[in-house]
Amino acid sequence: MKFTTTIPLSLYIHIPWCVKKCPYCDFNSHPVKDKVPEDRYIDALLKDLELDLPKVWGRRLISIFIGGGTPSLFSAKSLDRLLAGIRARLPFNPSIEITLEANPGTIERGQFQEYKAIGINRISVGVQSFNPKHLKILGRIHQADEAIRAVEELHAAGYETFNLDIMHGLPEQTVEEALADLSQAIALKPFHLSWYQLTLEPQTLFYAQPPTLPLDDTLAEIEKQGKDLLASAGLQQYEISAFCQPGHESLHNLNYWQFGDYLGIGAGAHGKITDMSLQTVTRYWKEKHPHTYLNQQFLAGEKIIDDSEMPFEFMMNILRLRSGFDAQLFTERTGLPLSTIESKLQQAYAKGLLERVGDVVRCTPRGALFLNDTISLFM
Repeated sequence: MKFTTTIPLSLYIHIPWCVKKCPYCDFNSHPVKDKVPEDRYIDALLKDLELDLPKVWGRRLISIFIGGGTPSLFSAKSLDRLLAGIRARLPFNPSIEITLEANPGTIERGQFQEYKAIGINRISVGVQSFNPKHLKILGRIHQADEAIRAVEELHAAGYETFNLDIMHGLPEQTVEEALADLSQAIALKPFHLSWYQLTLEPQTLFYAQPPTLPLDDTLAEIEKQGKDLLASAGLQQYEISAFCQPGHESLHNLNYWQFGDYLGIGAGAHGKITDMSLQTVTRYWKEKHPHTYLNQQFLAGEKIIDDSEMPFEFMMNILRLRSGFDAQLFTERTGLPLSTIESKLQQAYAKGLLERVGDVVRCTPRGALFLNDTISLFM
């Protein structure tokens, strides 16, 4: 490998507490038993970041994403201290994107204005559904009217971009119910919408006690009609499950999918860093349990990505994007020439999974439909 260009750098911050664990959730989240230890946790986050700084000396952050769990359990005052501490340790790009995940059931009136005042310029609202039946099945703590009010408050607070999370393929969901959720979301005029199918992940209640999910034909019809509805509303698909108004792509997620670098701090957070001096790419992960993390035991493990693994790692991310990639991006992010994978690219072209348009390689509609098969060619 040979890296010659500095890779864009993001920061992911994980806040592991939530009000209630949802039966489909496989994220590192823990129901609040008493009071969230905001001050202690922010102290730990900043110490964790300090220990990671040698990995990224001299580099600027292009984005910060505060995820969970339910980060909106933290007050604006606490998050202001966190962001000030990060800014004192790492330079910010002037146009930095700072996203906070929020649960409509934890947002008090005026809270979004407070978040905006401290520099959080993008909110991602976990709506999932507006249907009372499905909200109950999913274990959500909010009602539809709370989600609608939260989005109205985002507009009132002057947010120039925000995301709504909507799920489909919910237990016993009909095509009409799925499209009703999507129509309601579109009516709220989001700048960005994450629309994705429910999957049963290991180590979740739904996996242990599977609900009755829609049949494949129903799922296919939801997907087809839903994408038509989104397109007619001017929300362009730029990634498998991401749709947006022009110019409102998630900068943070784009950096993930383009195999950029990111620091990860917080309980269970993951990071990926390219070291120009050592010419290595390392993935690392932090201790998952909040108690362990609060005791300032941070690093749980790390692994240097081998040359032979690099093409698969790159493709696993980049092929989520409809725009594809060119040889320059592949070489910049993997340290390898595109010729390294030319024979595998030819196999993908022959199978109708990838296509080359000018200098750009991208998924065909068939390749996007069978994305796992497409990516597996590069293992």
